[in-house]
Amino acid sequence: MEAKPCSDSRVIHTSLVLPPDTNHYDNIFGGKVLAYLDEVAGISAMKHCQTAVVTASFDSVDFLNPVKRGDAIRVEAFVTWTGRSSMEIFAQVSSENLQAGTKQLTATSFITMVAVDENGKSIPVPGVIPETDFEKELNRTAPQRQQLRQIRKKNEFTQMIEP
Repeated sequence: MEAKPCSDSRVIHTSLVLPPDTNHYDNIFGGKVLAYLDEVAGISAMKHCQTAVVTASFDSVDFLNPVKRGDAIRVEAFVTWTGRSSMEIFAQVSSENLQAGTKQLTATSFITMVAVDENGKSIPVPGVIPETDFEKELNRTAPQRQQLRQIRKKNEFTQMIEP
């Protein structure tokens, strides 16, 4: 299986933030942003491995700036690193006030997707080739993030509150 450049998996999604997408402060719902992140990361992963994928984890998502009603929201993602069947996707959310022409960073996250076959079993994925300095840095630091995910998963509360 031949490795692929990060750029092959790049996905950009832009939407207009409309009133049903917003809370009482006219900011986009956080859950709507998470749904965009999940969708765009999934498309990016599928472009990379050319098969179905499932979401395995989201690293923390910090909302840095609000996205207001009437703004354009932009979600960009690409595969930064791969394991045997898992792919780490870097995603960045930004917004643009279309009337003022101002842009701001809204959120960033790393999402892990796993390639699966028609029976839901994990399957191998191609490696990734970082090209830009930013992609190279994300790729270089990915094993550390993977290790932290594994530690977090071991330490997570894995029991139901009430049996």
